[in-house]
Amino acid sequence: MAKIEITHLVTESRNPKTMNLDDMSIHQFLEIMNEEDASVPLKVKEVLPQIEKAVAKIIDALKNGGKLYYVGSGTSGRLGVLDAVECPPTFGTTDEVQGIIAGGDSAFVKAKEGAEDNEEGGYQDIYNAAITARDIVVGIAASGRTPHTIGALKAANEIGAFTISIACNPNSKVGQVAKLAIDMTIGPEVITGSTRLKAGTAQKLVLNMLSTASMVGIGKTYQNLMVDMKPTNEKLVERSKHIIMEATDCSYEQASIVFEESHRQTKIAIVMILLDCDEKTARLQLEKHHGFVKNAMMDKQAD
Repeated sequence: MAKIEITHLVTESRNPKTMNLDDMSIHQFLEIMNEEDASVPLKVKEVLPQIEKAVAKIIDALKNGGKLYYVGSGTSGRLGVLDAVECPPTFGTTDEVQGIIAGGDSAFVKAKEGAEDNEEGGYQDIYNAAITARDIVVGIAASGRTPHTIGALKAANEIGAFTISIACNPNSKVGQVAKLAIDMTIGPEVITGSTRLKAGTAQKLVLNMLSTASMVGIGKTYQNLMVDMKPTNEKLVERSKHIIMEATDCSYEQASIVFEESHRQTKIAIVMILLDCDEKTARLQLEKHHGFVKNAMMDKQAD
């Protein structure tokens, strides 16, 4: 088996603050860990220009019928899947955002670490997902050298999809394959090489930005309200009613009535109240303005 060189990776280096980790009190260790975690958002801030470019590309793809795919192995793959599965309930998406994890869906709950070494597997996963040139593929790899993720990015490039990489080491290998690299220098972990810690936090913050900013960019919110949220349980039904109240300044009673008249579609209920119209008119108005509540109000303002 060929030797894999990882000693040059920042994520594999030893943290001088925790060299005597096993001699520390619980309080001492937690204090240092908290200090290290606090540095992560500042490192993410350094790559905001790259994240901004990525969001712009994702918005453009979604507006033109494309999809967003995350691909990764281990913790990186799980973070991608987690972000993807939260989009339908939060933003009312169907299959616009999807996660691919090395080793298949079962790898989300049970580690299949060997799957990450299979570059051909990553390549094949992209083709199995029927990805097209309209889509965006985001390869996530804390180390920046994961073969499965590299294979996936190569396949996506071959298809013509726009590729983005997220890594926690500078000048990453995935960044050299992707068309847009988001390479962060997060620094050594408190436990050497345990990239589920700071690196995982950094990746989660970036994924939060990519999906949330992109959903805002395609009209999935009104102001800062989740107007496309799916009310799939009692708590979310109540949240939907309160969102309607916040957006329209109506009473709870009116929000409840119009919520049912809109077939429990929060966004449509808001437009019905703001435009004082029926469900069909509200739906057509939203379609006309590509789902943006704010733009749907323009016709009323023009009157």
